[in-house]
Amino acid sequence: MATPLPQEINTLIQQLNNQQFASVAKRAGQLVAQYPREFVLHHLLALALDQGQQYPQAAQAYAQALKLQPNAVELWFNYAIVLTHLNRLPEAEQAYRKAIALNPQFFEAHGNLGTLLQKQGRLDEAIASYQQGLRIQPQDARGHFNLGTVLRDKGQLPEAVRSYEQAIALFPDYTDAYNNLGETWRDQGDMAKAVQYYQQALQRNPQHAVANYNMGEFLYLAKRFEEAIPYFQASRLDDWQSRVLYCLYQAGKFEDFKQLRNEVMQQGPHTAPFIATLSTHYSLNHGEADPYQFCPDGLEFVYHRRIPELAPGSPLLAELLDNIAQADIAERKQARLTNGKQSAGNLFKRPEAAFRTLGELVKREFKLYRQHFQQASCALITHFPEELEFTSSWYVKMQNGGHLDAHIHEIGWISGAVYLAMPTTEDQKEGAFEYGTHGDQYPKLQDNFPTRFIKPEVGDIVLFPSSLFHRTIPFNANAERICVAFDLKPSPHLQTAHSQY
Repeated sequence: MATPLPQEINTLIQQLNNQQFASVAKRAGQLVAQYPREFVLHHLLALALDQGQQYPQAAQAYAQALKLQPNAVELWFNYAIVLTHLNRLPEAEQAYRKAIALNPQFFEAHGNLGTLLQKQGRLDEAIASYQQGLRIQPQDARGHFNLGTVLRDKGQLPEAVRSYEQAIALFPDYTDAYNNLGETWRDQGDMAKAVQYYQQALQRNPQHAVANYNMGEFLYLAKRFEEAIPYFQASRLDDWQSRVLYCLYQAGKFEDFKQLRNEVMQQGPHTAPFIATLSTHYSLNHGEADPYQFCPDGLEFVYHRRIPELAPGSPLLAELLDNIAQADIAERKQARLTNGKQSAGNLFKRPEAAFRTLGELVKREFKLYRQHFQQASCALITHFPEELEFTSSWYVKMQNGGHLDAHIHEIGWISGAVYLAMPTTEDQKEGAFEYGTHGDQYPKLQDNFPTRFIKPEVGDIVLFPSSLFHRTIPFNANAERICVAFDLKPSPHLQTAHSQY
């Protein structure tokens, strides 16, 4: 005789509570076919599939359950989270808004909707959503943390600090908030406070990956290379091996560097631009062929083109210059920059239409770059990122005497700049963009490190492998030099992910 349905349901609930997700999904699926109008079976099936990370099937199960009970608020919320995992963002937004319409006091839904909007670069809407959630539940530490992340994205650094501090006041062991607070003070140039908060995070969680990484970064920028290595090793985050190699190389431990580089090369394709920079420099220093195949001849992969929409006198150019002059964007301290200002936050995520338009034009140029070099066999092209996302984007304004020392963008793939204002100089090299194979005070055993330069004009774009050193040659003219710079990222950004409810 078949087991009565109520007893089956109770068994499934008990198994779900015991995290037997596969068993629940299998049996609930069988029962759903037998009792297609039984809401609780669809609900249990959806929860089991969701917890088992079978997101496509979970989405179908939630949709079926919601057909039977369209006013089930929690289901709309869970459905939205699953849709977000599937990157079905417009549908996820609709599901969150449905949950909020059914229960306007559902502060978790307001918070998650904020994170979804922030992910799409809709920063002002995200701020409004986070703030609405906090009006409902002002004691929500995660809400204050998330608000801090979007304010930082927008370049409102003092406001971001206050939000992170409020999160910590409510939850004193909030390690992500300590770390992000440190990053925000770093962005404002106060390394003493930044390190204080990284250490606070590590006191509470010595394995905190991002705080370890940030401490390592602080120590290597302070040229305390051997001290930095254990922090990068503890982080095991993204390009940590590149950072360890950098420390070994800067410390002059060439044999240790070569041994680790060769070990890393055995682990997979040569897709780390930072390692490419180091390997090229080591090979030139030691008169050896460069074995790292990210982009061994990076000087040949620089792309220079005019963007028609940014021609002198164009409406977009005028609007961009006006936004840069008028927008309330905080300054980020930049030690390599002389007589200039660099913006904080992520410019292409700001609400101004001109910045969004420029971001789309840059994405178009990235695609053209890939097409231009499509016959190349190096990893730069063969492993070119399919998703065009920006690690960051910022403007740099320089005045008379301005220049930027040679550096690379360690977490980029392709880097570049669009030029909005250029000084007129008699010397062709003044204010030019120079690129090459040496910089950042790397140890030099010889002087044969080739460089080239481009003198951009207004409306030009320059794209180049992130493995190349580049700098701005000083200029003497009573005029501004303004560009918007950016990195295309090959992998998820190092910044701590937003808390979800």
